[in-house]
Amino acid sequence: MELFILVIYAIPLVFIFSYSLVQLSLIINYLGGLQLAVGGRQSAVGGWQLALGEAYPFVTIQLPIYNELYVVERLIDAVAAFDYPKDRFEIQVLDDSTDETVEIISSKLKEIQSLGIDIQHIRRTDRKGFKAGALAYGMKICKGEFIAIFDADFVPPKDFLQKTIPHFAEPNVGVVQTRWQHLNENYSLLTQLQAFGLDAHFTIEQGGRNAKNHFINFNGTAGIWRKSTIEEAGGWEADTLTEDLDLSYRAQMRDWKFVYLENVGCPAELPVTMSAVKSQQYRWTKGAAECVVKNLRKLLSDSHLSISTRLHGFYHLMNSAVFVAVFFLSILSLPVMLITSSSDRFDVFFRYTALFQVSWVILGCFYWISFQKTGLGFFEFVKRFVLFLLFMMGLSFHNSIAVVEGWLGRKTPFVRTPKFNVNNQSDSWQGNKYLTKNLGKSTWIELLLMLYFIVVLAIEIYLGNFGLIPFHLMLIVGYGSVLFYTFKQAS
Repeated sequence: MELFILVIYAIPLVFIFSYSLVQLSLIINYLGGLQLAVGGRQSAVGGWQLALGEAYPFVTIQLPIYNELYVVERLIDAVAAFDYPKDRFEIQVLDDSTDETVEIISSKLKEIQSLGIDIQHIRRTDRKGFKAGALAYGMKICKGEFIAIFDADFVPPKDFLQKTIPHFAEPNVGVVQTRWQHLNENYSLLTQLQAFGLDAHFTIEQGGRNAKNHFINFNGTAGIWRKSTIEEAGGWEADTLTEDLDLSYRAQMRDWKFVYLENVGCPAELPVTMSAVKSQQYRWTKGAAECVVKNLRKLLSDSHLSISTRLHGFYHLMNSAVFVAVFFLSILSLPVMLITSSSDRFDVFFRYTALFQVSWVILGCFYWISFQKTGLGFFEFVKRFVLFLLFMMGLSFHNSIAVVEGWLGRKTPFVRTPKFNVNNQSDSWQGNKYLTKNLGKSTWIELLLMLYFIVVLAIEIYLGNFGLIPFHLMLIVGYGSVLFYTFKQAS
């Protein structure tokens, strides 16, 4: 029995360690190859701009909307102000709303149409397929050979199309994705920690994979598709909660090239409540797990792809499994600790597991490289890095449930992340009609888990086995912090 527990314990440990080695390779790719890749693209872009002259490609801008009364006007104003010839783009407001958002959009469209801009209010009879269904519906009637997509919480800059469209000079480029920026990063600690994690993704992960032409993903918004790429890849499909990741892999397995532009930013609003964060995390992690079931076997069996691309694709699709690994390590830490205290038969095993601590070093480097661009200094980085780890540990149970549901094929509706138009500390989310205050079952399980780790910590101290104390303290504080925000914002 003891050996069985140790084997089960070793599996998530090895997965996390191997995942960290892949992250290390992304760091190397990013630092060593990105500048060369960007330089090559810039030369190609410049040539296309000269050849085009005044012949701007026609672009369709799709805005998928569902009950966004607080932010929809801000979004429409931003895209209507694009520095691009008015006769070379159209705006599709793909509105599935069921509240007063419909009237707000109708009124705003009259204002925008008076400026000579082609903008359409497109309504469906039902929300079949949710966001994927809306995008597919709009594509059937769109006029553009390129399709830009923006979620409701984004405020794209005026020069967005000018900076992105020229990268389609290469005929095999199917997607251009830009970096997310944050309108309200400093609103609270919660928004700071979200920005901390997203910045690393949009620096090392997207940049590192793209530098070596490995698969990246369209992030669902703030990017542009070549229409023919979507069509050839099979179109938008709603059988996963992350239709963007799914279509990205189907397109790249058909040899379409994706371009990531780290130097082009697109600001967006970060969720400001724990319920909104959990909703977003659930959709992202479960959708990624669904994409594993749908696409991983096809990816690994695609012999025309390099081994390194398939390896990076495997860990890219499986990244949400890290939450499951952390959760199992935390739950198994008590029996492992008891085994350690009762016998020295497995001393060799525990000496080898100490080698896996290098994962923390790699993880620190991964986030430091992206964070140092903020100019906030090393000590601020250490603070945010530790708090971010606590935050993610506190979400490990919630996200693990989402991942397992995705792997098992349990289908749930697409639940949007509510937007509040909260940018400054003087703004308030209190009274927002989209605010969810119900405490789900997972909240009470998280409370039990926090109590469990408090008991584990007490046993650990009693036995004089201090090796896992930092880990258990992080779990207690992590779950406690998530519970604090959950109860505070539900009151």
